Amino acid sequence: MCGILAVIGERLSKEKVSGISKRMSHRGPDESGLQITEEGYLLSHERLSIVDLQTGQQPIQGTNKAWMIHNGEIYNHAELRENELKDHQFRTTGDSEVIVHMYEEFGYDFVDKLDGVFAFVVVDGKDFIAARDPIGVKPLYYGTDEDGAIWFSSEMKALADQCTSFAAFPPGHYYTPKTGFVEYYKPDWYDYTKADKKLDLKKLRESLIAATKKRLMADVPLGVLLSGGLDSSLTSSIAARLMKDSGQKLHSFSIGLDESAPDLVAARKVAEFLGTEHHEIYFTIEEGIEILKKLVWHLETYDVTSIRASTPMYFLSKAIKEKGVKVVLSGEGADEIFGGYLYFKNAPSPDEFQKETIRRVQRLATADCLRADKSTMAHGLEARVPFLDKAFLKIAMETQAKYKMPVTYDGVEKYIVRKAFDTPEEPFLPEEVLWRQKEQFSDGVGYSWIDELIEYASARVSDKEMAKAAEKYPHNTPATKEAYFYREIFASHYPQESAAKTVKRWVPKWQEDLDPSGRANTSHVASTAKKELEELAKAS
Repeated sequence: MCGILAVIGERLSKEKVSGISKRMSHRGPDESGLQITEEGYLLSHERLSIVDLQTGQQPIQGTNKAWMIHNGEIYNHAELRENELKDHQFRTTGDSEVIVHMYEEFGYDFVDKLDGVFAFVVVDGKDFIAARDPIGVKPLYYGTDEDGAIWFSSEMKALADQCTSFAAFPPGHYYTPKTGFVEYYKPDWYDYTKADKKLDLKKLRESLIAATKKRLMADVPLGVLLSGGLDSSLTSSIAARLMKDSGQKLHSFSIGLDESAPDLVAARKVAEFLGTEHHEIYFTIEEGIEILKKLVWHLETYDVTSIRASTPMYFLSKAIKEKGVKVVLSGEGADEIFGGYLYFKNAPSPDEFQKETIRRVQRLATADCLRADKSTMAHGLEARVPFLDKAFLKIAMETQAKYKMPVTYDGVEKYIVRKAFDTPEEPFLPEEVLWRQKEQFSDGVGYSWIDELIEYASARVSDKEMAKAAEKYPHNTPATKEAYFYREIFASHYPQESAAKTVKRWVPKWQEDLDPSGRANTSHVASTAKKELEELAKAS
């Protein structure tokens, strides 16, 4: 996991490019690399060493004149070396190098053969190819400067003030000067009518276990983000079982305002059940408010729910990195795939339910994936997301919606987990955690976090400012004072119109209150939540 920067078409000094690249040094604190090709193109890399700690420095040269930079992990790199690339000579033992060799072997037509998460640029003379992974787990931006040079960067901050126009690179696409953008990832499940498969619990189980197993690939300590919710608890349970005979101790991490936070109470129970080395992190509301300006600079978004949830994740990531862990598994994507958000219970029909799951997965790059990547990488921590594995996505997204539609606020994701994973001899999760009420991360750290954040932000925006919000911010006009407050911070960092247009807002459907907090849904029963917390506290 790293930060990449490519400038194609303009001869800039090493010093200038290196300085701009250093804006992303938090993504790659271990070492830096920079290469100027024969054509004068510049490739810069800020490295976080995860695989092949000794020889995996980038940029990496291929067999001849091609060079590449990569941010992400290629989980099938060993298989590619043994098969498609068996006749190639390699300079490293890391996963990234297969990208440049796949380009040399297949030309442009190789990106869909990669199994992993990635943003990369390969330069070959005057030719080049840039690509982003299918779902957009890893970030990538592109732009053009006043001299016509094309820029690619892991984060917007490296090109926003250098380019006359820029945008987020679309997930599931590659770009070349000959073809323009090409959509290489077009699964059948993009069409909601193709969700016609019966529920196959065995396939779901085996596929998610396989997705988790491949994401344990690392030459550094590994942990799990454990909120005590269904998604993170399930990935933690699978990882704990896979690592049981490895001699490694699995570290789990949770965060909240205090020890009574809903997530911490539940996570404590799961950690005890799984036997992990568990760590609880606390933060105060005052600390969260204090880092908002810096947080928005890292996140590069003004979306309300992203900022609310990223604040505790930012503090958690800092604490994890300080404990020497560099890779964590996380549960992003499950709520989008299975309709786990509370508002999904109001879906008017199976077709509408399926359409919304597709829409949510396709927009993960602007929401949960953006939050998870930039909150963790702000401290040089890599987050891996098993639920967004291509093979698992195919099985889950092609399952008929009627098997996934929630009939209560619990939803049937819990039923699927119970039937797919539990056995009488070996339950995967504690009973009381499995049936816990759904909590969004920004709620689960403690309900007062959002309440006091709204109060703080709203107090700093006047009625007069809100009345002129549409005039000042015609694109994605803030609808609340809280949203206006974040937009002001964002604009202080990224005033460009192109920057504002990279942001997509997370807004629930099918409910009267459009606040993104899960508690805005009428299915969220506070008394039920309190009772569940009391029972969990007693059990732990």
